[in-house]
Amino acid sequence: MATNTSYMQIPQTLFASIDMGTSSFKLLIIRAYPNGKFLTIDTLKQPVILGRDLSSSCSISTQSQARSVESLLMFRDIIQSHNISRDHTRAVATAAVRAAENKDEFVECVREKVGFEVDVLTGEQEAKFVYMGVLQFLPVFDRLVLSVDIGGGSTEFVIGKRGKVVFCESVNLGHVSLSEKFGTCSGNFEEVLKMREYVRMVIWDFGLVEKVKESGFEVAVGSSGTIRAIEKAVVSGYDRDFVDNVGDFGGCKRDWRLSRGELKGIVERLCCGGDGEVERVRRERFFKRRSEFIVAGAVLLDEIFELLGIEEMEVSGYGLGEGVVADSLAKAFDGYDLNANARWRSVVRLAMRFNNKKRVKAGAQCASIAKDIFEGLRKCDKLDNNQVKLIASFEDKDLEYLEAACLLHNIGHFTSKKGYHKQSCHIIMNGDHLYGYSTDEIKLIALLTRFHRKKFPRLHHAFLEEFPEQAKQKFRVLCAIIRLSVILQQNDCVNLRGVDFFHSYEGFKLVIKEARDQPYLPGSSQPTLDNIEAELEKELEHFKKIFKQELLVVGSSSSSNDRKDKFTCERDADHL
Repeated sequence: MATNTSYMQIPQTLFASIDMGTSSFKLLIIRAYPNGKFLTIDTLKQPVILGRDLSSSCSISTQSQARSVESLLMFRDIIQSHNISRDHTRAVATAAVRAAENKDEFVECVREKVGFEVDVLTGEQEAKFVYMGVLQFLPVFDRLVLSVDIGGGSTEFVIGKRGKVVFCESVNLGHVSLSEKFGTCSGNFEEVLKMREYVRMVIWDFGLVEKVKESGFEVAVGSSGTIRAIEKAVVSGYDRDFVDNVGDFGGCKRDWRLSRGELKGIVERLCCGGDGEVERVRRERFFKRRSEFIVAGAVLLDEIFELLGIEEMEVSGYGLGEGVVADSLAKAFDGYDLNANARWRSVVRLAMRFNNKKRVKAGAQCASIAKDIFEGLRKCDKLDNNQVKLIASFEDKDLEYLEAACLLHNIGHFTSKKGYHKQSCHIIMNGDHLYGYSTDEIKLIALLTRFHRKKFPRLHHAFLEEFPEQAKQKFRVLCAIIRLSVILQQNDCVNLRGVDFFHSYEGFKLVIKEARDQPYLPGSSQPTLDNIEAELEKELEHFKKIFKQELLVVGSSSSSNDRKDKFTCERDADHL
């Protein structure tokens, strides 16, 4: 009888960055690889708004320090729950802390009460990290890039090429500081003019226009939340009252970019749309927490376009936080390449183009589950005991296809929840979104999203007829993995730190931890494997048909180790 040998998955390389900004604190948790591949696992933002203190004094108040510690303690708990080591965790502070007279006291307070060593960045360091973050998102490594990042208390400008900074400047203009100085300005023409004059004066005093003209640039990139919000407003037709939907499908075929004319349309609507109750509610509904500062941010960006001669700006979904992680990666991995894995970045851009943050996070969680199952299967296949023999050998690129499909499986929600899997497939196949992938590779990824739910594809399905026989077999294996991963993720049953996949004389076994330590609203039911018994049983049938062996799914509570939920397919494969 064969021995029961468990093969724990290779620990995922997780990194955490904390951006202690002027308007908000942001936590970013990323799974990263030495080859340059990024995958955002979790994000959290807390509206601390340190900038308000600096408008009336030069210090961070006791109340703001208390809010900061409360937010950072929450971040620390999340980081610890992911088992991220201290040397993979970095906390940085920007303009508000940088300008505060009591910054040393604040940093010491965080160290004592939270345990984080806070790195107060200079303006130049902040600008460099922003540029590094941009390079992880957009394929602009070989171009002379002007990167603009509008923060709450300052705006960072950096010109770089091939990962090297040519010029950088931090200017004391931010959406929070301008809002504190001039108010929201909505509907107030005189206040808008005063703000514009002030912005021009500061930019000219810094000598920024001459310095940028001297260096020159090939492409302008915006990377801040303010710029992303304005670009989203353009796509959503905010200036044309289309905010109930995320624009039309054709409009979102465009890549991440913003023209001067489009920006002016948004600025005009924000500044001249009136300060009445209807417009205020409309602005708050669309921009949410950012609505208080969006007018100042949009006017500032408009002046930057005008003064620096920018006609079009590409928009990066990554910025300072990702740049901090990239810097940590460069220190952790010898020879880390900032320009590596450009085609994977196109997958990330597509996911973020059509999905909100919640669905992007769901896709990343699904990819993590699928990765554990895939790697567990591949290890089992290498056992020299004839217990397991997969119908096809798997390579690293097959895992990439699987993770890409997981990240993109839900982008079809953009149009409608009904039949979204078909829409996901359509978007991938018809939008020229994925760069560096062959036509066959794109089709494979698209079909994995198409068949991640509903009917399981037959071996000789019409969609697969152009695939070689071995590719068809491999596709069905990947299909079984993504379907199981999606079900587990969608029902919140999985604590991702507890996934283990192995093989024994009984067959395959997948051990997961139910997230019982997470809080739930009063009256709501705690999800368990019992909630998905019917769906899970169907997928286990498919799994047995593909692998000719049972898969036992075991749910182990993180707070009650003696209780386990078990499901396995008992039907004979010959009857399927």
